[in-house]
Amino acid sequence: MKQNPSVSSSRRKSRQAHFAAPSNIRRKLMSSHLSKELRDKHGVRSMPIRKGDEVIVVRGLNKTHAGKVITVYRRKFRVHIERLTKEKSNGQTVHIPIHPSNVYITKLKIDRDRKNLIERKAAHNKSKGKWAKKDISSVD
Repeated sequence: MKQNPSVSSSRRKSRQAHFAAPSNIRRKLMSSHLSKELRDKHGVRSMPIRKGDEVIVVRGLNKTHAGKVITVYRRKFRVHIERLTKEKSNGQTVHIPIHPSNVYITKLKIDRDRKNLIERKAAHNKSKGKWAKKDISSVD
């Protein structure tokens, strides 16, 4: 059952909102999961992907390919990864576009703004009870 009357549950309207989204909204839509090590370290499940992050492909024909993100193509909802190319029939090499949901982030490019985002998300998750480490020593 729909909870919020101002939000539509129509497939048509959801698709329109997704594909007509502006760049700042697409940034969030183009989020990727973090690897287990980063997830445990930062207390965050996913982050918007950006140029300079190191990723590993986990779906599709290029599965297990790892590399650095060289382009985040928001207009097409795709990222380009270094050394992940194919050769066209005319001999030209082009980067293979990958959807961000098909990659895991293995190393974050961290600057001041991204560090603040991680801290905010981790604090929110902690207050919601997510990622809480169970303290076994306190059990009597």
